[in-house]
Amino acid sequence: MSEQLTRSVLKAPGFWGGLAVRAFTRSWGRDVMLYTGGVSFFALLAVFPAIAILIGFYKLGLSISEVSAQATALSDLLPKAAQTIFQGEITRLSNASARTVSAQSAFALFVGAYAAHRGFKALLAGLNLIHDETEPHGFFKFNLLAFFVAIFAFALFTVVSGAVVTVRIMAHASSSAAGLPGRSGMAPLDAFLPAIGLVIGLTLLYRYAMSHRTPVAWLPATAGGLVATLMSVVSSWLCAIYVEQIAPLGATYGSVGAVVVLLIWLSWNVNAIFYGGAFATEMELAAKARAVVDAPPADVVNLSERRAGRRSRS
Repeated sequence: MSEQLTRSVLKAPGFWGGLAVRAFTRSWGRDVMLYTGGVSFFALLAVFPAIAILIGFYKLGLSISEVSAQATALSDLLPKAAQTIFQGEITRLSNASARTVSAQSAFALFVGAYAAHRGFKALLAGLNLIHDETEPHGFFKFNLLAFFVAIFAFALFTVVSGAVVTVRIMAHASSSAAGLPGRSGMAPLDAFLPAIGLVIGLTLLYRYAMSHRTPVAWLPATAGGLVATLMSVVSSWLCAIYVEQIAPLGATYGSVGAVVVLLIWLSWNVNAIFYGGAFATEMELAAKARAVVDAPPADVVNLSERRAGRRSRS
């Protein structure tokens, strides 16, 4: 499939533009927005329990200053209007005692696990709809798949966030040793690490969780992951402009404006994930269509040669 797709890309200059339009139609011309709302709602419920669990892990081996650096690294991904509620919760947990954080983490584990499981079920259902899966998974298989996807997502989030704070600590140490203000040349890495982690996670999601029968080919899955990550970055930037300059939500929603901003940011990023799945699906369909066009024609039977062969045998 990948070879057929590569040839089609090289032969058709307008391939990518048409693919982007068809993917947009696939992701927005259906009831995918219903799944977007479900995923965003449960993600909002799961994000703060996940923070409590993560801070509980970090307090076992990191100091308060290192946990604060982790909070800054994570909050940089959000619009400024939503950073206050995010940073405030992390600061509160960072300054709390280990026993308090452990108790809250234990309670957050149940709440976060439920919300994350429901959210990933909605995400998988939306991707199955986009991928034209007509035969749904069974009850146990679907719930088990959503559970493993949630565990993998949290593990990947933990690894990436830990790598970000490690890079920031090393950059701060190297700049302090050199006597230079600010961060060293390693600083740009903490901007790329979340994007790299998102590409890896979405590529694996599209390949193994979007199709029921056979895994999606690596090329469409990787392309979908790259497109979704790019759209997520652009969506975050546009969301920041929208809520900070075009339509300030504080005057309308008051004290809950930060929560509304966070919900808008989540929904835009979920739409980016669904669009990446539609992009990968359209690449698969294009590869199958190209394979049919390039297939050799069936052998044509020559009646004269067949008659001559029969005479020679007789």
